[in-house]
Amino acid sequence: MTLDRVVWSMLQEALAVYRDSPRATGWLRSHIERYTEPVRIAVAGRSRIGKSTVVSALIGDEFAPLNSFVWYRNGTEPRAHVFSGPGRPHEVAVGRRGGRHHVEIGQFDRADRIVVEWPARTLRDVVLIDTPAEASPEQVLGEADALLYLMRHVQDEDLKYLQAANDHPIARTAAVHTVAVLARADEIGAGRIDALSSAKQIARRYRRDVAVQPLCQNVVSVAGLLAVAAKTLREDEFAALRSLASLGREELEDHLLSADRFVGEQFPVPMDPAVRQALLERFGIFGVRLITALIRQGFDTQVKLTGQLVQRSGLGDLRDSIAIHFTERREILKARSALLALDVLFRMEPRQNARKLMADLERVVASAHDFRELRLVAALQAGRTKLPAELQAEALRLVGAEGTTSLARLGFDYEADQREQREALLDALVRWQAQAADVHAPNDQRRAAQIVVRTCEGLLPQLS
Repeated sequence: MTLDRVVWSMLQEALAVYRDSPRATGWLRSHIERYTEPVRIAVAGRSRIGKSTVVSALIGDEFAPLNSFVWYRNGTEPRAHVFSGPGRPHEVAVGRRGGRHHVEIGQFDRADRIVVEWPARTLRDVVLIDTPAEASPEQVLGEADALLYLMRHVQDEDLKYLQAANDHPIARTAAVHTVAVLARADEIGAGRIDALSSAKQIARRYRRDVAVQPLCQNVVSVAGLLAVAAKTLREDEFAALRSLASLGREELEDHLLSADRFVGEQFPVPMDPAVRQALLERFGIFGVRLITALIRQGFDTQVKLTGQLVQRSGLGDLRDSIAIHFTERREILKARSALLALDVLFRMEPRQNARKLMADLERVVASAHDFRELRLVAALQAGRTKLPAELQAEALRLVGAEGTTSLARLGFDYEADQREQREALLDALVRWQAQAADVHAPNDQRRAAQIVVRTCEGLLPQLS
């Protein structure tokens, strides 16, 4: 039986065991309902790091930030509800001002949670949770299955947050729920035109950092303002930017050295200062500099330009990382959240007739092959387990570090048919069986090889 079905059965069994406890049954029913939902991804980080900007970029519409927990779900039409204390939620309006969507919550002194239903392709597969800066890891991860943690550089405070996010026996055993994001990537290189390339190089270095690797599955860099611009660029903004780009680089360069110069009176293009100020707020001085350079390089239509901005901003890399580590692993992440919920229940209301379930939970966490794969990924990436160089990359790929489809695991970059995939799989299986049986290999290498063999054996029925 697959992991998700095993855990589903455990939730149902626990509901029967605790049927006489209203608090426990309410807790379990909420997690049973959650089990069938899209994966929930919390976006967290320190104040003014750009959480709402990244959320807007992922959704493809710009939303004004709110200092509260804001849930974005898929919906057939735009709607928003405020949860404030006990009682039914209150529906509120969603308006548009200054090019951004605003959830009108002014009549409420506080909002425990705001749920926005929005028609967006991204939200078909995920629920995005924008979090307030002061929220603790426990608050953030209490309702989320996965975490995007935003930071400028990896500092002690960031490491402490990520460590706290994994500070639970089940979380440590299945540390599979975090992607770190170097946000405001345009600022990392001091605003230079090559800042985004520098930020990507820094992200790659952090992926190999022994302090960071065990705490997250990937590190990517994103320039939030550019990412939002890529998805929400308007025709009037493009026309204004093209007008700026009509000047030679030398003529415009002095006016792009600072925000004050860009909105100043002595400007070589007849353009209202209010228009320039709006461009500055939307794209930042780095964004204006980069976009005008791209237009001069031949990306001179709105379609060409937005495609370049998606690529350069890091939004494409972030979406790929979410797909590989979160949405493709939805069943594992949901099972992990449910196991955490069951562990909380057993600690809060221990019962004699729940002892079997407690033992089942420990067994599943220790022995589920899905978790073994993920523990091996973490061990290989952190250097706790080492394989010969020619096998290390293949092991990571086969156990799903680059994606969980059979094509991704077997290393095909095209739509190979089942025969090709099966031949590649059998070849890998023979190689890893030999590695697992090698009595001269260290024990940790043999254990790693056994996990890879089990993965290969599990893929065989899919390709028969």
